[in-house]
Parts: sequence; C-alpha cells; structure tokens
Amino acid sequence: MLCQSTIKDFMHNKTKIHSEAVLLTEGNPRRMILSFAFPIFLSQLFQQLYNTADAWIVGHYLGDRAFAAVASSGSLIFLFISFFIGVSMGAGVVISRYFGAGDRESVSRAVHTNVLVSLLSGLLLAVIGAAATPSILRLMKTDPDVLPQSIRYFRYFFLGTPAMVMYNALKGVMNAVGDSRRPLYYLIFSSALNIFLDWLFVGPCGLDIRWAAIATAISQAASSLLCLRQLCKKDTVYALSWQKLRIDRAILAEILRLGIPSGVQNSVIGLANVLVQTNINTFGDVAMAACGAYSRIEGFAFLPIVSFSMAITTFISQNLGARQYDRTRKGARFGIITSVLLAELIGLTIFVFARPLITAFVDDPEAIATGVLQTRTESLFFCLLAFSHCIAGVCRGAGKAFVPMFVMLSVWCVLRVTVITVAMHFSHNIVLLFWVYPLTWGISSVIYLIYYRRLSSRQFQVPSNAPVFQ
Repeated sequence: MLCQSTIKDFMHNKTKIHSEAVLLTEGNPRRMILSFAFPIFLSQLFQQLYNTADAWIVGHYLGDRAFAAVASSGSLIFLFISFFIGVSMGAGVVISRYFGAGDRESVSRAVHTNVLVSLLSGLLLAVIGAAATPSILRLMKTDPDVLPQSIRYFRYFFLGTPAMVMYNALKGVMNAVGDSRRPLYYLIFSSALNIFLDWLFVGPCGLDIRWAAIATAISQAASSLLCLRQLCKKDTVYALSWQKLRIDRAILAEILRLGIPSGVQNSVIGLANVLVQTNINTFGDVAMAACGAYSRIEGFAFLPIVSFSMAITTFISQNLGARQYDRTRKGARFGIITSVLLAELIGLTIFVFARPLITAFVDDPEAIATGVLQTRTESLFFCLLAFSHCIAGVCRGAGKAFVPMFVMLSVWCVLRVTVITVAMHFSHNIVLLFWVYPLTWGISSVIYLIYYRRLSSRQFQVPSNAPVFQ
C-alpha cells in the first residue's frame, strides 16, 4: 500500500517529471481546483470557437441556410463522438487514480492502452460517420432547402474525427496528471488557425461550405499533433513510446468499466438532443437557425460547468487514490457550489442580453424572436444544469460511473423524449420544446442531491486497506 511519503518519493525520484504534472492531493483544495479548472475553461472556450467560427463565417458569407446547416450540426456531431469521449473520460479516471496512488507503471500501461484504442476508434468513426450522414440527416427531417449543404458539411467534417478523438484522448491523459495548461496552449493555436482558414476558404477564396469543415479538420489535426509531441517526451510522467503502444487487457477492462457508462451516458444525451433537433427541424429553417444560434450561446455559457465538472473528476480520483477522503469531500463541495453560483450568474447575464447575443448570429426578425424566447426560457435554470453535471463528475471520479449513466438515460433521454412526443402530439408549439430542458434538469438535480448525500457519507470514508479501484 502506497502512503503519502511514497507518493512524494514518486514525484521526486531520479527520473525527472515535468512540472506540468501536478498532484492535486496536496495544497489548498480550493486553490488547486481553481488553478486546474481555469486552463480547462479556457481550453473549452477555444474549442467552442471551432463550430462557432464555422457557423458565423459561413452565415456571413453564404447566408442563413448555410448557417442553419452548420448551426444544427452540434447534436449530430455530439451523438457520433460522445461515446468515444466518454471512454476517454474513463481512461482519465484510471490514469489519475493510479497517478494519485503513485503507481507509475500502471499509469504508463493505461496511457498506451488509451492512445491505441482512441486511434482505432477515431478511424472507425470517420468511416461510419461519412457513410451514415445522409440517412441520419433525412431521419432528422432536415429541411429540404438545407439538406444538401448539411450533407456536404458533415461528410467533410467527419474526415477530421480521428484527430478530434485523438485530441480528446491525449488532452485527457495530460489533465489526468494535473497538466491542464499544455492542452490550452495547443488549443489556442489550433482555434486561431481554424478561424483564419475558415475566413480564407469561405471569404476571399469564395469556396463552399465543405471548406469550413476542412478548415476544422486541419485545425484539429494540428492540436492533436502538438499533444502527441508533448506526450512523446521521455522525461514526462506519461512518456508515450511507440514501442509500448499495445492494449493491456486488465487496464482496458478497467477503462471500459468506467468509460462505457460515461460513453453510454453521453450517447443517450446525444440521441435525445438529436430527437429534439428532429422536432425543431419540423418548424422549418427559421427555427433551425434560431435554435442553432441559441445552442452557440449556450455552448459558451456551459463552459464553466464543464470545466468544474472535469476538474472535480480529476481532483476526486487523485485524492481517492491517495486515500485523502476528507480532502475529497471538501473539494467536491467547493467545486459544486462554485459551479452552481457561476452558472446562475452567467444565466442571468444571458437573459438580460439575449437579443444582441442572438442577433450576432442571425438577421431574420422571426429567427431573432424565436432565439430570444428560447434563451430567456432556459438560461435562468443553468444552476440546475451545473449541479447535475458536477455531481456526475463526482460520481465518475469516485468510480461510480453507472450512476450518472442511469440518471441521464432515464431522465435526460427517456423522460425528455417522452414529454416532447406527448406535448407535440397535443400542441405543435416550439415553446414546449424549450421548457422540457429546465424540467429534466430539475428532476435530475433532485435525484443527484439524494445520491450525493449518500455518496459523501460512505464512499469518501473508505477503509485505509481498500483497493485503489472498487
């Protein structure tokens, strides 16, 4: 059993470990969470610029229909990549738990297994996505006027999914050992490259919507290569070596045990969002553009929530690996409260400035009115969304990945789709679609609150002889 002194020896052994790898088991929990979450927030901010830049530049140069084609892409893209991102999240929990426990050999095996699985997954996803895009868009009842451009955009977008999956996997490795700054630097560069290429291809060069997707693919490849270059350095704790690139069955089983529930959770949320988008598409291209504009705004508002959720997962996983149970509980409480308050502050700000924010993406008066209505319906309830995601992050860090999967599957997928189906049967009113989100956020928050009280009193007081993974 590794004690705290062993962990310190691990961090200061004869092999030099870069300062980017940070143990979150020491120091002030609040300061550690904030310093770790802030670079993640900035990374998420620049990552959000990928699709936002596509949508804004395409809409500016190619018109509202082209904007609708790109703006409605979020739910479909998330559906395809969410499962693999969830598996990478499971890998991050495994890596951070072993890192917190000071087991460097297991960290190495987990890193190499995760990288190889992600590479194969990304290639598979590119083939499936490109082949299935037309059928799925038709099943989503995409407006016929928008469909041709949507197909062209999505097919070329999927060329970049191997790089997207790899970036998330490599970033997850670095985040798992407390390095949230390097991925930020790489993403800033690739985001700037993406915006420049979007403008160059669609603006001065006068090319069509496909080139916006190609610009994104090139930029994602750049960020992946930069991450890969960092991981291949020999004096880092993650030290990726091509000769060691193989799948360790025991590690893979642990990654899948924690990652598959997160992947399924992400996938069912993605599926539910696709079904919601399908209903939005029945209201025509104006509604598609309006809701697409709101989704961009919500995407930015959601970033602090995601950042704290990811930071909490890593913090809890490392501290449970080091048997720091009281510290784990304090860090979880601080992260949840901070995220909820920040999310509500952002929601209030968006509520007040809803019209100018929507107008930044669309020009049609009807689209603006619909977008403002959705914004003011949902933004005041961001606190519930933040609470649900943070508790889900706590559960994943504690190795309880099946809990958020069950809650999301039952509430955010089954219940949400059922309510929408029944509501649309009685009244084809788009406002009903808007209200279903706060409703399901509230229900999941109540369930999570009950479970968190139980988790904090039991899981964070595990006997000292308990295994690293339970």
